[in-house]
Order: sequence, then structure tokens, then C-alpha cells
Amino acid sequence: MPPSSETEKSGLNATRNALLFGGIVSAVTGVLILVWPAKTAMIVALILAIYAITVGLTYAAFGAFSPGRGGWSRLGHVLLGIVFVIVGVAALLNLGATTTWLALLLAFMIGITWIVEGVVALSTLGFARSKGWTILFAVLSIIAGAVLLFSPMYVTVLWWVFGISLVVLGILQAIRSFSFGR
Repeated sequence: MPPSSETEKSGLNATRNALLFGGIVSAVTGVLILVWPAKTAMIVALILAIYAITVGLTYAAFGAFSPGRGGWSRLGHVLLGIVFVIVGVAALLNLGATTTWLALLLAFMIGITWIVEGVVALSTLGFARSKGWTILFAVLSIIAGAVLLFSPMYVTVLWWVFGISLVVLGILQAIRSFSFGR
């Protein structure tokens, strides 16, 4: 059923573009993980550690230099800032352990997300012009999520499965974007 108004057409185009962009980002990230697994993981951990320090300094400064705020609000912001800075510095000082924990956390988070995404994709079958691609995407998404959640806790294996899954699901998502809502 074609869209009946310009607003619906605009929404469908935005959704298609978001699906395409997400698919491309997933596939490229997956390739980086497969080509440089350790370096990619460590770079992500490094970026998050720097982010934590930056956010911490921002919170601390906001608390320290906001005279219009109440005392508890200012104290809370300063304490939160200190916690962020401590976490960021600790992550930087032991980047290897941070990288390992980050990989495990991402594996669990992405595994759950992929299972949910597969179920949600199946719920759109009534609107999908290309039911085959939607079903394939949903089934592979659910399987990839289950593998990430229930496979042995070997970070390397999870990281490789994560990279391969990102490439496959990213390509399928990009293909799916071309037929979404038509």
C-alpha cells in the first residue's frame, strides 16, 4: 500500500535512509573488527575512557561554577564528575582489562538487542514488500544474538562472531532499506 501523504512519504524515506545508514555503519564496523580485532576493541575502550574523563570534568565544572543552583545539586554534579574522572583514569591505566570487560559487556548488550531486533522485524512482515529479506534478517538476527549470549565466554570468539554478524546483518539491513515501505 503506497503512502498517502507527503508526511508519510517523508517518514518512509527517513526510515529507509536510517536503515541504510545503520546497515553501512554495521558492516564497516564489522570489517574493522575482523581486520584489526584487538586494535579496534582497544580504540573503542580508549575513546570511552576519554569520554568519561571529559564528561566528568564537565559535570564537576558545572557543579563548581553554577552559583544559581542549590547546594545539593552542585555537590551532586561535582561528585558525579569525580566518579566519571576516576572511572576514566582507571580505564586508561589498565586499557587491556577495560577492553576485555567492554567486549563482554558489548557482547551481552548486542546479543539482547539483536534478538529483540529480529522479533521486531518479524512484527513488520505485514508491511514488508520483501518478506523473504525481512524473514532472513530476523532469523539471522535472532540466531546471532543467541550465539553472542550463550556461547562460551571467550572474548576472542565473541568478538569474531560480533564482527561477522555485524557484516552480515549490516549488508542485509542495507538491502532491506531499498524495499522498505514500497
